Amino acid sequence: MKYTLLDSGNQNKLEQFGDYVLVRPCAQAVWKPSLDEKAWKEADAIFTREPSNRWVASPPLPSSWTVECEEVLFKAMPTDFGHIGLFPEHAHLWKWMKQRMRKKCSILNLFAYTGGATLAAAQAGADVCHVDASKTTVAWARENAALNKLEKAPIRWIVDDAIKFLGREVRRGTRYDGIILDPPTFGRGNQGEVFKIEKDLPVILDLCFQLLTPDPQFVILSSHTPGYTPLVLHHLLLQAKESHKGTIEMGEMVIPGPLDLTSGTYARWYV
Repeated sequence: MKYTLLDSGNQNKLEQFGDYVLVRPCAQAVWKPSLDEKAWKEADAIFTREPSNRWVASPPLPSSWTVECEEVLFKAMPTDFGHIGLFPEHAHLWKWMKQRMRKKCSILNLFAYTGGATLAAAQAGADVCHVDASKTTVAWARENAALNKLEKAPIRWIVDDAIKFLGREVRRGTRYDGIILDPPTFGRGNQGEVFKIEKDLPVILDLCFQLLTPDPQFVILSSHTPGYTPLVLHHLLLQAKESHKGTIEMGEMVIPGPLDLTSGTYARWYV
């Protein structure tokens, strides 16, 4: 029922999502696979981009099923983009977040997708504000909350543009002990707002630090944008925090496997 990276190589990855084994593209896996060809051929489905995005499976995959990652249950659902509904490379950040959290705290999760960080924080006892511009994705996250028996947990579910939401929170005087954000390279808000990471991320980080409590815990920034190395994220956090004291760590998000697989970058500031 758990997620496991079984193997990687030849620009693909072989993953166990609960009851199903999937092959998906992975451009950075330029090495040779560790497992033999038979293990790859026995996968339940392959996602290919040739000649167009599609899943190849016989019999077809179910419309959805359940998978566990870092003690959080997810509704796995194959999408036209090759996504399943969770990014397992974030799991080590959820674990670190829970270790840093005080017993009772408020957490803001921006660009929150299907709610991995939201639910990990709620499991640890936090009040959480979950924000995403996609109504469909927020509904998916709420289904995941139900899977984890967190329907009544203190979670605010918000469908909104990130910058507009943050601006309103600053004006309201709302404050958070910790903030986690995983911005896309490009996106559109629920009212057609255009997000471009190179233009909007510095603005968002400035607003995030304005929203911290006087005794804050952390800001975690992660990215899958090509060229946004750990050092780039470090510098963005360094300039955004200004007079806030604390430590910044940075690195690659890694999925453990026969050969550990890097999948994006992160930087995190904490006191």
